[in-house]
Amino acid sequence: MDLQFFRGNVYKHTPDVAHLTTGHPDGFLLSFNKKTNGSKDWHQYFNYPEYGFSIHTMDYNNKYLGTNYAIGAHFNFFFLKRHLMLRISQGIGMTTNPYDKVTNNKNNAFGTKILDNNYFLLQYQKKNLIGPIGLQTGFMLSHFSNGRFKAPNSGLNTFTFNIGLNYNFDKEQEYQKIDSLPDKKSFRERVKYNVAFRTGISEGPVVDLGQRQFYHIGLYADKRIGRKSALQLGTDVFFSRYLRDYIKYAVVAKPNGQIVDPNVDYKRIGVFVGHELFINKLSVETQVGYYVYKPFDYEIDLYQRVGLKYYAYKNCFTGIGLKTHGGRAEAIELTLGVRL
Repeated sequence: MDLQFFRGNVYKHTPDVAHLTTGHPDGFLLSFNKKTNGSKDWHQYFNYPEYGFSIHTMDYNNKYLGTNYAIGAHFNFFFLKRHLMLRISQGIGMTTNPYDKVTNNKNNAFGTKILDNNYFLLQYQKKNLIGPIGLQTGFMLSHFSNGRFKAPNSGLNTFTFNIGLNYNFDKEQEYQKIDSLPDKKSFRERVKYNVAFRTGISEGPVVDLGQRQFYHIGLYADKRIGRKSALQLGTDVFFSRYLRDYIKYAVVAKPNGQIVDPNVDYKRIGVFVGHELFINKLSVETQVGYYVYKPFDYEIDLYQRVGLKYYAYKNCFTGIGLKTHGGRAEAIELTLGVRL
């Protein structure tokens, strides 16, 4: 296990959150980690990673923001003789002081009490310095938002410096080695074709505009290039129904002086490139896309997606992901798909 304390700054990813970046957030991170021992081939391919769960607090030290709490699951990956550690975590959070149009209308970052949280940790780690006690220090990027489940939802990204201690419950780790690991070339496949159906609920960027279901359809090809990786190329079609409501609002309100045709199409089409990192039955998917059809001028033309996939049965998968435009979340997507 490890216990760390941190302090840092909120990144001003949009001028709308400038009044929320005045404090220096601090808190603690408590983690429990389970070592892998090489009994499965993926342990060795990933240099014997660890997996576990963590809880952390984030006091923003800002009068409009309260304290956030989060719990999440993570993987730890090791480099440089296991002294450099990269952690990827996905979880759920809660804030103590969300937006309220009467009592707290300046908190445009968190429109709901329940939030999505993910964080990345890069650290130097030294175990067993004094008996079972070791030291670790490094940097963390933490993101809280509700994925625009409800407005307002600017979300906040925080960069922090961490320092803390770790405690090793086991004696010196012994790693098993499988001598007959499959050759890397044996994982290479022909081009596979994927269909992904993604759905969830979102609200436009205006408070009380109304929550609407969305349907995102992904059609893409991927080429596996080894045990760990596949490259992707494909297209997305977005039926984001909250945009219909926002278009009606924009026709009347003309935000930022924008003149909007009331008959403009709310649908969007994008093309993307991506990467899939296969771990076990889990994989981490990252994609970067560009809108080739976007009649309504909304957000920037580039979009990103990061998510987790789980292959439940052969080539059938499910998952959860976050679609964003830069630092601004648009949707938390629940996914069902097939890889043929």
